[in-house]
Order: sequence, then C-alpha cells, then structure tokens
Amino acid sequence: MRKLLYRLSLCCVAMTPVWAAAQEFTTLKGHGGPIMGVTVDDATGQVASASFDNSVGLWQGRAPLWLEGHDAAVNTVLFLGADRLASAGDDFTVILWDRAAGGSTHLTGHKGKIVDLALSPDGAWLASASWDGTIGLWPLSGDAGETARFLSGHEAGVNAVAFSADGARLYSASTDGTIRIWDMTDDSSRILTDQGFGVNRIVPGPEDAWLAYGAVDGVTRVIDTQTGDQLADFSLDRRPILALAHHPETHRLAVGDGHGYIMIIDTDQWRILRDFRAMRRGPVWALDFSANGRNILAGGIEDIVYSWPIALLDEFDPAGGEQRSFLRDPEDMPNGERQFMRKCSICHALTPPPSRKAGPSLYGLFGRKAGSVPGYPYSEILTGSDIVWSDDTIDALFDIGPDHYIPGSRMPMQRITAPGDRQDLIAYLRRATAPQKEN
Repeated sequence: MRKLLYRLSLCCVAMTPVWAAAQEFTTLKGHGGPIMGVTVDDATGQVASASFDNSVGLWQGRAPLWLEGHDAAVNTVLFLGADRLASAGDDFTVILWDRAAGGSTHLTGHKGKIVDLALSPDGAWLASASWDGTIGLWPLSGDAGETARFLSGHEAGVNAVAFSADGARLYSASTDGTIRIWDMTDDSSRILTDQGFGVNRIVPGPEDAWLAYGAVDGVTRVIDTQTGDQLADFSLDRRPILALAHHPETHRLAVGDGHGYIMIIDTDQWRILRDFRAMRRGPVWALDFSANGRNILAGGIEDIVYSWPIALLDEFDPAGGEQRSFLRDPEDMPNGERQFMRKCSICHALTPPPSRKAGPSLYGLFGRKAGSVPGYPYSEILTGSDIVWSDDTIDALFDIGPDHYIPGSRMPMQRITAPGDRQDLIAYLRRATAPQKEN
C-alpha cells in the first residue's frame, strides 16, 4: 500500500458537480498534457480524467484534485463506486485509489501498456486490456481465495474489455481484428467476430442485446452478442474510431474518431442524431456522457476536457486548436521552435517549475545537472546521472536518442537525425529556457 498523493489546485473549489446545470458548454482545465480518458460517476456526476501528464484528475466542480502515482502516461480511469477509482497506463500498472482511506494499491503483472478497464456488475472483478496481448482479471472483493489471473488468446494487443450484464462473460477486442467472448467460470473463449482490421473500442448494450464496436478503418458496427451477425453499420469516410460511450437511459451511443468528430446514435431506431466536428485539430481519444445524459464529455490532443450539451451541438464551433501553441502550423515557426514543438512540447514546459506536464520544466536548462529539478519524480538513472545539460549533451541526446544516451530513463525514444535541425533546436532552447532577469 502506497500513500495516496492528492494535490488540490489553487483555483476556487465548487463542491457541487459541474454537470448539475443542464445544457451548458463547460471546460475543465489544469492537465499538462493530452487527455487520454474521461469517465463520469453515474451516482454523483463527478468527473475523472486520465492524461499524458502521468496524472489522474478528480474534478471537484471545476477544480482538479490530482492523483499522482503513475510513472508514465495514464490511458484510462474508471470509478469503482463510492470513494474508489482505478487507473492504468503506459507504466504497465493498474492503480486502485481509495479516497476514503487515503491510500493506493498498485497491481502489476502486465508486460505492456494498459489501455482499458472494466468493472464486473457485482463489483468483484476488475478487467484490464493490455498491449502485451493479455487480459488481467483482478479480484476486488478481498476474498483471500481469489488471485489475479491473466487470459491469453488474442494474437496481438488487447484494446478494450467489457463485462456482460450478468458478469458471467467478458468481451475483449484486439488489434488482431477479433472480438472474443470469455467464460468467467473456466476462462475459455470463442471468437464472436473477426473484423479483419484492429478493433479499438467495444460497448455492450442493455442485457447484452447488442454489442457496438469501432475499428481502425473507420468502421462503427453493431452486432448480435450471440451470433456475431451485423445489426447496424454507421461507418463513415473517417478513421480510425478511437472512443465509444453509451448512455442506457437516453438510448444514445457516442462515437469519437481520429478526425475529431463525435457521432451520436439513437440505439432505439439505429439512426444518427448528430455528427459534430468536436475538435478543430486532432482526434477524440476520451469520451463519456454526463450522468443525466444531456452532455457529452470529450478529450484529445489538448490538455482540456470539453463538455457539450447534446441538444445544442449544431450551435457550436469545433473546440480548441487555434490558441494552443503545439497545434500551430509548423510552417509558421522558425526551425528550432518547430523541432521543439514536434519533439519536446507535449512533455516539457519552458516556464519556471512547477509544471503539470509529464516531463520536468526546461526553464534554466543550460548548466543544470540532469535529474535536479526539485520535486520532479525522476527515474533512478537520471537522479544519479553526472550529465550536465549543454550544447554538446543535448546534441548527443537527440543524435543517438534518449534510449541509448540515457538507457533506462523514461524519456521517449526519438531522434533528430539532421545535425542542422539539432543545432537549430539548441539555439532555440538557449533563448527560450534562459532565466528571466528581474527588473
């Protein structure tokens, strides 16, 4: 059991859920990186978000309570009931957060990033989908006789999991193009459908009357959960499908894609109600309905969670894009700044710390020893490093790549192969990270 780290932002805290007022456009700001997941507690209306900045945001009104514990990007978050959440990410770890007890439990065993979570209807099991090709089943009941187990059968990474309404079966979707059904009593499985293209997301309907899935080729289809026969097809000329959400009470299914659109489908009549350009640039990675079903919440490449009133979607322009520095047209930037925006800006700020981004602030970079920004949770390899950041060390870092220059660090594996591009980046960083003199 690790101590749970909560950090409350300095902005005002409105303790009532932000979604109490219907049909209002709302934004939740505070993350330091793209939004990878969003979920709403149906009982309270509270929102939780997962971000590339390694954090989970638990929103008290519009003020975030930060849950810190992951060592890499957080891809998914899920409410488990009163005062409990689960999250998972690129660090191969599931974390159970207990807000009442003020603690967290780390569940390990996967050998690849975890991209989806599902809770059984009785709350006894948590399922995790991993790119290591397995499904993790984690006991939550506290029964000493139950242990975690891993289901193997897919031929590639698992992208999504969902329990049947009675909890007796588990659905899973994979990059191998198949959707499988698993029997929870003996862990056996069968292929429900073989899409051919990778399946990213699945959502079962009420009482398993249907199952919707979204694939990398832009397919959004609905199939029978017993036979796999197709019931409906909503494929448009966009790809891939990256997010699905279902609100049973309003009979609506939401679909988010790589072109930034959100499609709202009526599951009674199987017809498209709305097809809305939600994001000015970039994909829709995160999607959920408000508790009352009147708003759709979404996130993507920006560090903001957006909420649109569904009834008024046609009145809104796409969100974001113009004001975010990392989404500016690269042709409008000098080459050094362009290299920074492409390689560094998602993870690193240029302003003085603290920063909510996944990496440490680069403010005052030159002449600074690696691993020395106060308060940042560096990997051990960087904390004990003798590297001092200079023209030569930055050039070497991007010449051979962080994975070779500092083996074992959490820095992404990337290179800048052209010497001129590296020199332009270094010149830009010298100007942009220089400490500002006080007047």
